[in-house]
Amino acid sequence: MNHQLNDVPGHSWLGSPIDARSLFAPEQAALMATLRGLASADWGKEAVPGWTVRDLAAHILGDFYGRLARDRDGHQDGPGFALGETLEAFIHRINHEWVDAHRRVSPAALADTLDLVGGKVSRFFETADLEEPSLGVSWAGVDPAPMWLDSARDFTEFWTHRQQIRHAIGQETDADPRFLSVVLDTLMRALPHTLREVTAPVGTQAQVLIGGPAGDAWTVTATGFGWSLAEPDDERPAVIVRLDAETAWRLCTRGIQPDTALARVRIDGDRQLAEAVCQIVAIVY
Repeated sequence: MNHQLNDVPGHSWLGSPIDARSLFAPEQAALMATLRGLASADWGKEAVPGWTVRDLAAHILGDFYGRLARDRDGHQDGPGFALGETLEAFIHRINHEWVDAHRRVSPAALADTLDLVGGKVSRFFETADLEEPSLGVSWAGVDPAPMWLDSARDFTEFWTHRQQIRHAIGQETDADPRFLSVVLDTLMRALPHTLREVTAPVGTQAQVLIGGPAGDAWTVTATGFGWSLAEPDDERPAVIVRLDAETAWRLCTRGIQPDTALARVRIDGDRQLAEAVCQIVAIVY
């Protein structure tokens, strides 16, 4: 089955639109509360492999500036692809260049700038048109993506980075379902792209069922054009993959690997299809 969903009119195969606009301001406030509460030594703790908390804060600032420059201001200048460079390699390179350049900036100055610029980003998203075409979302297999998915992707990234900072300083994941339910819903939009190489009879369904207050069920269906998250029929799924919210978001952001997730999930049905589902990734990786 060829992955041709980008040729299908509209974006129904991505599922119902997500409106994360009202959550950017409270997420920004939660980030600033976390950063303002850091001890001096916390800024030097490893948040993700190779990056400290301060490095990750600088990366978030780069995301903030990039969004405002590109979408609010129409600014077109910036680094370009090197010869033969893939999208993944390009993004990782420019991210590292930005972080390296900001190692001379103090944690206090970073926090002050994040507070200022993050507020402007929140206000930008509050008035965004969710149906406008926007930046592509590679892990969902759509370019251009509708703004509802692009903005939800950014919200999910900001939330994920805040959790990485929390974990670095010994705090647990913020499981507030106001945020986590939207994060999980966004991450699951990677399912059609995840299964793009999986051949199955038209109508075959795979369901991911995430438990807890923030959880829900997502059903992806094989069509003549690829896999789709459009409203499913009442057919029994070929497989139901049941997992908890912590495992789900960590898997999608590669905080854990698929083998680790498979050891934690409950599979009802086709194990081979479940293993394909558990390859899901919703970051540039």
